[in-house]
Amino acid sequence: MRAVGIRDIKNMTSRERLTATLNHQSPDRLCVDFGAGFQTGMGAGAVHRLRQALLGPDHYRVKVIEPYQMLGEIDEDLRQALGLDVVGVHGPGTMFGFKSEGWKPFAMFDGTPVAVPGKFNVTAADDGGWWMHPEGDTSVPPSAWMPKGAFFFDALPRQQPLDEAKLDPADNCEEMAVVSDDEVQHFARLARDYHDRTAYGIYMTLPGTAFGDIALVPAPWMKNPRGIRGVPEWYMATVTHRDYVTEVFAVQCEYALKTIAKLAAAVGDLVQVVFVSGTDFGTQNGQFCSVQTYRKLYKPFHKAVNDQIHRLTKWKTFIHTCGAVRPFIPEFIEAGFDVLNPVQCSATGMNPRELKGEFGKDLVFWGGGVDTQRTLPFGTPDEVYREVRERIEILGEGGGYVFNSIHNVQSNVPTANILAMFRALKDGIK
Repeated sequence: MRAVGIRDIKNMTSRERLTATLNHQSPDRLCVDFGAGFQTGMGAGAVHRLRQALLGPDHYRVKVIEPYQMLGEIDEDLRQALGLDVVGVHGPGTMFGFKSEGWKPFAMFDGTPVAVPGKFNVTAADDGGWWMHPEGDTSVPPSAWMPKGAFFFDALPRQQPLDEAKLDPADNCEEMAVVSDDEVQHFARLARDYHDRTAYGIYMTLPGTAFGDIALVPAPWMKNPRGIRGVPEWYMATVTHRDYVTEVFAVQCEYALKTIAKLAAAVGDLVQVVFVSGTDFGTQNGQFCSVQTYRKLYKPFHKAVNDQIHRLTKWKTFIHTCGAVRPFIPEFIEAGFDVLNPVQCSATGMNPRELKGEFGKDLVFWGGGVDTQRTLPFGTPDEVYREVRERIEILGEGGGYVFNSIHNVQSNVPTANILAMFRALKDGIK
């Protein structure tokens, strides 16, 4: 990348701003993302109310672009009103196995009007909540559940009895494949459209590169998933059936490297950053596994994927991992990751000033802007404002920071608090 000059700094486009940030250069102002990724978005209810507050009441229905988490689309009018810099390119399918198409009206439990994909079909659960069915087929047992009054789905346990003597890794590889030509064209078409029609930075979600992501293990898009699909069973298998899990990852990695090659050839330099992994390695107070386990089980596959990306493209690679992950950060850097999200500052050992000082030269921090467990949903607008200003000062020092909250903003977060976040953000990036 060419050096950023004074004239450029004064007149950066959003794409130039993101590129400078990803290269640890100081942009003209802070780069801001909400909604480019399915880990950096907002619940549909929050988007609806924010849109009404900023653009006025109308009959517009926010699209639920990720139905598992019920995330709302940040449309162009709202993106402009918020001053956002990044847009997202994702695959055509959803976590429930149907495509994001054929939009139809729907109402959330609190009455929020939204638009959902045509095959978004729910049936009544015993508690008054909703069952969601794979592929939208209500004739088969549900794969997810939203309790009455809730705002997103949880995967249902569908783990079948396991015969320890007959475990076959192929069962956990049933859904794996190299990205199809049609899907490649989908990615390329969206990336080209954003690249040619807008000046936004572009974030792309790579399919098939998240090894052991616990949200994917239950396979809520499949009608009859086989293998180790239960959450506790999977976590135990990483210790008790390490060879099995390693074999699953090896098959997945083989497909992933071929997928990356196809997408690199079709998409090229149209995008700047790609989502690689959403596997959580941290809890609130500790780690899901030891550093040694990460080093032996996950890191070789992460490195193979990152090496392939960096060999074939200029894309920066993005890892999302919640919780107290500080002990893993040197390993993530060695594995080739360029961007860390969501930077959960409330977790043990995740002091933002220490993280910036120790790892800010090697990693771009994408997130960390405000606590979504306490401050944003339950604090006052003044508390939100102060925390956002403090995080901008710490994490934005010297560049290498994309502002976003710590994970998705939930649908029931007070609009006044979201507005306070953007007010603090606007004041902080002048």
